[in-house]
Amino acid sequence: MSAHCQVTGRKPGFGKSVSHSHKRTSRRWNPNIQRKTYYLPSEDRRITLTVSTKGIKTVDRDGIEAVVARIRGSEAKRSKRHSRARGDKI
Repeated sequence: MSAHCQVTGRKPGFGKSVSHSHKRTSRRWNPNIQRKTYYLPSEDRRITLTVSTKGIKTVDRDGIEAVVARIRGSEAKRSKRHSRARGDKI
C-alpha cells in the first residue's frame, strides 16, 4: 500500500536526518495513512478508501457523498488529460 491519501493527496515528505555529528542520511516522513470503509447510501454499497487522518476529518466534515464525487471528478479530469497526452481523440 503506497503512502498516498485519496482525499487530500498527501504523500511522503523527503529530507535528511541530521545526527549530532551532522552526518546527513536520507529519510522520509510518511503521512498517517489508514484503510477506512465507508457506506455509500446512494449506491447501496461500501467503499474502501486509503485516507490520512486529515482525510478522515474531511469526510466527517463534508460527508462521504461529496468527497466521493470530488474524487471521481478529479479522476475523470486526470484520465482526460492523460488521453490527450497520448494523442487520443476525445
